[in-house]
Amino acid sequence: MNRTRSRLPLIDTLKAIASQLIVLHHLAFYGPMSDIALPLAPDAISWLYDHARMAVQVFLVLAGFLAARSLAPAALPGAIQPLRLIWQRYYRLAVPLAIALLISVLSAALARQLLNHESIPAAPTLWQMVSHTLLLQGVLGQESLSAGVWYIAIDFQLFAMLCLILGAVSKLTHPARVALWLVAGLTCASLLHFNLQSDWDNWGLYFFGAYGLGVMAQWSSRHRHGRAWLLLLCSLGLAALAYEFRPRIALAFATATLLAAAARSGWLERWPDFRLSAWLGQISYSVFLIHFPVCLLVNAVFSRVAPDSPALNLAGMLLAWLFSIGAGHLFYHRVEIGLRPQAAVRALRTALSGV
Repeated sequence: MNRTRSRLPLIDTLKAIASQLIVLHHLAFYGPMSDIALPLAPDAISWLYDHARMAVQVFLVLAGFLAARSLAPAALPGAIQPLRLIWQRYYRLAVPLAIALLISVLSAALARQLLNHESIPAAPTLWQMVSHTLLLQGVLGQESLSAGVWYIAIDFQLFAMLCLILGAVSKLTHPARVALWLVAGLTCASLLHFNLQSDWDNWGLYFFGAYGLGVMAQWSSRHRHGRAWLLLLCSLGLAALAYEFRPRIALAFATATLLAAAARSGWLERWPDFRLSAWLGQISYSVFLIHFPVCLLVNAVFSRVAPDSPALNLAGMLLAWLFSIGAGHLFYHRVEIGLRPQAAVRALRTALSGV
């Protein structure tokens, strides 16, 4: 952790805060530790249960901002290869997810021996495993095998949508202009229609409002008409909230506005540069993937050793939180980084050189 330096301190800080809130939300949401500890901290646990999940909106905006920064920083897509980029994104998301799901399935099997609770997933079918690995579990109506995996499927859909938009306009006369208006149009459609239809919540269009605000925040800081696009971003956000106020959209709008202001002023890369937030931001995806099986096992153990003690179960929640961070650190270095294509090729070459 002491060697971790942040290249984008504000983004790492937002990732760090959002990922920890998601872990704490799941600790509050999935019992039984939170149920038993509730009398000791009713307000805090209730708030985490009801509101901390909105941190996912921060991730949606960040995902859009970073995708735009990587693919087309000034809304100029260039000669990109959408299908190749989509495959690379799928590999980066799905390989760690598959391993995390295997750990989750094994942890659930062990937890079922110690605890009978509705939060423990049932033994999976082959089709469940396949649909999760393909990031289609929500679309196909399959019960989730781990907490929060729906977001990974949505992230992949949103990235694919942006890649296809940029690929489709890359050979036009004015690609940047068309890309800007297409993203703005989809963002508007999502905020004013799709995000209000709960039947769409397994599809990227439901969430493109927050994602598109992130894309527009990036482009407003780099495009030659950036001020106009910042004004459009603010107009879309305010119009969506006036049309129907939603706290999650208010949070997404605030996050996008913060990122746009930070990028335009130059302090996106400078503040707040703390090693702890840089480290937590770096391992946030791994923590997101691995925290549920960790919390599941800690819940199962404490249900046996302290079934009626609010104080010990509150301590168990704290312990599960800390274990989740530690497990995320290990998972990041051993799986998320270790199994990326470049790392896998290097490992194979090293192994073959010793033969």
